[in-house]
Amino acid sequence: MLAQLRSDFPDVTISKIRFLESEGLVRPARTASGYRQFTTADVERLRFILAAQRDRYLPLKVIKEQLEAADQGASKALRTADPAPAAGHRVTREDLLARAGIEPGVLADLEQHGLIKAGAGGFYDHEAVQIASTVRAMVEHGLEARHLRPFRAAADREIGLVEQVLTTVHRQRDRARVEEVVRELAALSVTLHTLLVKVGLRDVPGNRI
Repeated sequence: MLAQLRSDFPDVTISKIRFLESEGLVRPARTASGYRQFTTADVERLRFILAAQRDRYLPLKVIKEQLEAADQGASKALRTADPAPAAGHRVTREDLLARAGIEPGVLADLEQHGLIKAGAGGFYDHEAVQIASTVRAMVEHGLEARHLRPFRAAADREIGLVEQVLTTVHRQRDRARVEEVVRELAALSVTLHTLLVKVGLRDVPGNRI
């Protein structure tokens, strides 16, 4: 089961799967001797969960609700997020430009304002591709890369707050738990930010959200 998942999710571990099981997101069958048996459906369910966390930053509560709705025969079937480089995969500058659909000048602005940074050897990770794609969509609505520096500053402040929480969690010496706390807080931060912006824009003339 891990071998099938690691082609797309190289960081997945046994402890991660066991944590998801303990949270009720996946329920593998058990043999008489207690060994877990994962079916093809279980593996696809895990793919959905891992992709939802990695690519859409959904909190486990939301993922669980979607899974339960699908289990009850709701019309929305399980589906993975849009194709993106897998976690741990590196892309070249040219590949990033092609995947995100941006011009070299836009990428230069993003790097100048701290939204994207190349890693070792000048390669970029899958988050950089997603950031660039998001910025492209925002630029299409009239914003410019230079206008997005406050997002970097806000993210840095949120990182500082999360680090304070993780200092306590680290003492528990449970790596799987630390990873989940990071994902959950990241997802909740995105949700809170979205709601605050939505509420703040209600007073904009002509806005109907």
